[in-house]
Amino acid sequence: MARTAGSHSDITGPRIREAALRLFAKHGYAAVSMRKIASDVGVQAGALYNYIPDKQALLVSLLKGHMDELLEAWQAEPRPDDPLARLEAFVRFHIGFTLRHPESIFISYMELRNLEPENFAVIEALRGRYEAVLEEILRDGRDAGQLAVPDTRIAAFALIAMLTGVNTWYREGGRLSEEEVATLYWDMARKAVGA
Repeated sequence: MARTAGSHSDITGPRIREAALRLFAKHGYAAVSMRKIASDVGVQAGALYNYIPDKQALLVSLLKGHMDELLEAWQAEPRPDDPLARLEAFVRFHIGFTLRHPESIFISYMELRNLEPENFAVIEALRGRYEAVLEEILRDGRDAGQLAVPDTRIAAFALIAMLTGVNTWYREGGRLSEEEVATLYWDMARKAVGA
């Protein structure tokens, strides 16, 4: 199938993803049609299928892209040997990443329910890799006698939920800077794990 005259896959493809991300975050996956995405991008509805097979594939692409970017960004971060310093680095990284990707974070939590089982398994495995990073930090801290964490898995889930919650209330230009918010969250996280 030929592309619409004047369209460019390296431009239109990313525009489709950006529009879908914005619309899914604003209205919810179930409420957004492919026709609405096409209208937002400025292409015919049928033209979307030159770039993506269906709406489910588009959602998976967004969620997987988000998790891949998150894992890649964490890999690029310097990681101290000391578990407590590594935990602080993780907390500050997670807060910063969350605040820079609010729409991706939102749909990554709210739209999991709309994934077909095989797609859910793919995204859940990527989420598990990220959760395992924090769990390892907590385990290392506990083993070093720096942290009091009886169940590192539950503690990792709780900390990630707390850190990600910043997305629901933080607004750029508000009374606290991103750095101040990260410092406050680090203090809460430290206390939550008995450091």
